[in-house]
Amino acid sequence: MKDFHHKTAVVTGAASGIGRAVATRLAHEGMNVVLADIERDALAAVVEELTDTGYSAIGIPTDVSKWDDVQALAEQAVGVFEAVHVVHNNAGVVTAGRIEELSIADYEWVLGVDLWSVIYGVKAFLPLIEKAGEGHIINTASTAGLVATPHIAPYNIAKFGVVALTETLARELAVRKSPIGASVLCPGAVNTRIVKSERNRPVASQATHKGSAEEDRFVTFSSKLLAEQGLDPMAVADQVVHAIRMNQFWILTHPDWKRVLQERVAALVADDALSSGFGG
Repeated sequence: MKDFHHKTAVVTGAASGIGRAVATRLAHEGMNVVLADIERDALAAVVEELTDTGYSAIGIPTDVSKWDDVQALAEQAVGVFEAVHVVHNNAGVVTAGRIEELSIADYEWVLGVDLWSVIYGVKAFLPLIEKAGEGHIINTASTAGLVATPHIAPYNIAKFGVVALTETLARELAVRKSPIGASVLCPGAVNTRIVKSERNRPVASQATHKGSAEEDRFVTFSSKLLAEQGLDPMAVADQVVHAIRMNQFWILTHPDWKRVLQERVAALVADDALSSGFGG
């Protein structure tokens, strides 16, 4: 999709981080933007900032882990702007701990927000984008959807699923020669609040989640890494806009990850995964 002007985009997880940056960048391109997030006050603040600047934006509080909420988001977006052309399924959370010690509610929370929301988003919005005649879907995965990291099993599982879903989507669109494009965003370290996901942890997960030394180390290390070395979310937003224009499938925010992936594939071909660091 080359022309953004007067078209409509929906972005989830839009009250902060990558979602906020992408919504802002698309508004700057002349799009109407529909921002969705579970954090009502933060969402309202971002929408006010955009509209005060003269952009066309609305906010719709949404729990993306619920199908009914995502359906309502789609209906309201069309109700206000008549059509949807771009959807960025971006909302995400993370929790840490050993595989066997994380509660079922922990898994349900992370998979609900990070994977099921993307499934819901594609199902709800793809028919609308096809009806509009052109457009693009971007799904946020992670480098954790390419190479698993210890102690964040639910996040890894969800992000590998998002990669698989988006690749399937892109292949199906290609088979039927659809004008709709698809991209999977795999961020490395980006300066966002993802490590502070507990602020939105649901009651069921709060009641059963057990803190651990692994979680403490993850939060401490990741918070420092993202704050000191994380990419500015606006730089990611620029990459997303470029991918939409060029119909680029993979969006790797950090080029060094290509080497990591080459090593992973080489280990797979050599049938020697442990030598690639998976055993240590």
